[in-house]
Amino acid sequence: MRQRRVTKGSSAPLGATVMPGGVNFSVYSRDATLIELVLFDSVDDAEPSQVIPLRPDGHRSYHYYHAFVEGIGAGQIYGYRAHGPFLPHRGLRFDPEKVLVDPYGLLVLTPSAYSREAASRPGSNIREAMKSMVVDPRCYDWEGDMPLCTPSVRTVIYEMHVRGFTQHESSGVAPERRGTYAGLIEKIPYLKELGITAVELLPVFQFDPTDAPPGLTNYWGYQPVSFFAPHLPYSSRKDPLGALDEFRDMVKALHRAGIEVIVDVVFNHTTEGGEGGPTLSYRGLANNTYYILEENEPRRYKDFTGCGNTLNSNHSIVRRMIQDSLRYWVSEMHVDGFRFDLASVLSRDMSGHPVPHPAVIWDIESDPLLSGTKLIAEAWDAAGLYQLGSFVGDAWLEWNGKFRDDVRRFVRGDNKSVPAVAARIMGSPDIFVSEERDAEQSINFVTCHDGFTANDLVSYNVKHNEANLENSRDGTDENLSWNCGVEGETDDPEINQLRERQLKNLALLTMISSGIPMILMGDEVRRTQRGNNNAYCQDNELSWFDWTLVEKNKGLHRFVSMLCQMRSAPHAEAFTPGPHLCDLIEETSIHWHGVKLGEPDWSDDSHSIAFELTGALGRYHLYCALNSYWEPLNFELPRVPAQPFRLCIDTSLPSPDDIRPLLIAPPYEQSHYVVGPRTFVLFARSLFLPDHPPSSHPF
Repeated sequence: MRQRRVTKGSSAPLGATVMPGGVNFSVYSRDATLIELVLFDSVDDAEPSQVIPLRPDGHRSYHYYHAFVEGIGAGQIYGYRAHGPFLPHRGLRFDPEKVLVDPYGLLVLTPSAYSREAASRPGSNIREAMKSMVVDPRCYDWEGDMPLCTPSVRTVIYEMHVRGFTQHESSGVAPERRGTYAGLIEKIPYLKELGITAVELLPVFQFDPTDAPPGLTNYWGYQPVSFFAPHLPYSSRKDPLGALDEFRDMVKALHRAGIEVIVDVVFNHTTEGGEGGPTLSYRGLANNTYYILEENEPRRYKDFTGCGNTLNSNHSIVRRMIQDSLRYWVSEMHVDGFRFDLASVLSRDMSGHPVPHPAVIWDIESDPLLSGTKLIAEAWDAAGLYQLGSFVGDAWLEWNGKFRDDVRRFVRGDNKSVPAVAARIMGSPDIFVSEERDAEQSINFVTCHDGFTANDLVSYNVKHNEANLENSRDGTDENLSWNCGVEGETDDPEINQLRERQLKNLALLTMISSGIPMILMGDEVRRTQRGNNNAYCQDNELSWFDWTLVEKNKGLHRFVSMLCQMRSAPHAEAFTPGPHLCDLIEETSIHWHGVKLGEPDWSDDSHSIAFELTGALGRYHLYCALNSYWEPLNFELPRVPAQPFRLCIDTSLPSPDDIRPLLIAPPYEQSHYVVGPRTFVLFARSLFLPDHPPSSHPF
């Protein structure tokens, strides 16, 4: 067994850093009495190839243990063992026999014998333990790649799952590349044609797929092991070091196609769970630093996430780790933005209490390296802290859950839904009341990974989660859905036509409203989860993108694609009401109508509304009528001089007449238009600017 020469090393930087002649290791552990750096030749080894004791008298600075190991480099497998007291009543859970993942490790390897159960009980688990690998992230040619910085007003987000996007055999991707970063690269032409400008990837941090009910898999990935390492199973390469390059190849290819990369980050909890959970990293190194514990009973974890523990995000050590993680993914992986899962957890102090000015949020917002990065908050947590419209900070965008709910209610035909949907169309000024924010603060979505797909929203009245093996106790019961008359799939042509019309209505409202629109992977082709509204543990065809649907539902695909292209085109603000940044130089006005001009019906039993949008100098003029009533309504149209309106969208018409570019849309010179039951229409004129020829604009 070869013994490498070891010197004191340095406390900075944290993690494993490749330097001339070897690797510097540094890890935080305030209460440990001894840290052992353990090196391995293989991830499946039953014993380390070398054990390097890091004693306080020679390898400790403040609370950091460090060493420089000569003669090793990228590819070296390692972990830590932390010695110290096991005193759960004081929040200390050291187990010197457990191999621990480096919190700053850039790659995490999972052995073939990995056992979550072994990590959850005391004692040695060397063969079964996850381990870290040394990486040198500088060894990559970005070929001049730079952030895209797409303006918010032109941003259209596509929320997607890396594995689920190409794992289905119908994807046409070679088996060895299905469900990988490389597989996603092959489908970039599809994304480009769809017209989206950003992909929002469900978690790509290394997570534990076994953190799920027996016999199932944690598919979504909201159980992080590391905040720096990309999820290794999403790589098609046999060499683990190739995973970083494959992820970066994907980012570079998406950027070349004009598509930003936003990653879903989980800084609210880890996969180590509650009191009986596994010891994989943080718990074994500094349990009372990384997690919020009960003040009077530190053996127990405060759980504001529904996942057993809560990351202590406003502790200085954890704050630094979060910020270092974000900086790494921007500087070394070139991602364009982050969606923060259960972001309101970041507003809790070290005791779990909400604070008005959480340090970690301001650290992130004021970081100059992150200044051009899109920051998106899911502004609530699982313990009732709801901060939609009041999330701290000037630069944060927010998932608008009220948009989802109010649009669903209106399209379903609920009473008392008209005033609310009008506010959502305007960019939710009743929620985002700050005069310093523009309309794009709101991320508008009707569906996301969590809940029904759009197809299921119009096909099921109740959830059908039997496949999750929890007797359908999981998942929300408040879906605000309507099955259009039959529960689940049907061959009835009238019901299927109604469902497709409702899907178009949902898509149009999402795209015509002020804010940043987001659509869920597969909604454009009626992807179904057969009524499962909590498919987090379904790594199978229930969750995967079925590519046969692209041809089967090509009419809806065309409709959604043209809407996306409308929103991502130059001067996209022309299509949405609300206070855009461009309004500083061009005033937008909106007028509300009912079936009669100037007479909107705001009553509780109203099911229709219309609005007219005009820009200064007559640059554009829109009229949109929304009829969620179950009977046709005859709407009076605005009187326009000279150039008539053109009918661009009527969701009741079959493809391709349901949506047509302005240049080929038929002129309509009548004073009224009959809008069919549960139908939305859009008339437009003079939408393009003089310095942009009509051919460059989809409308």
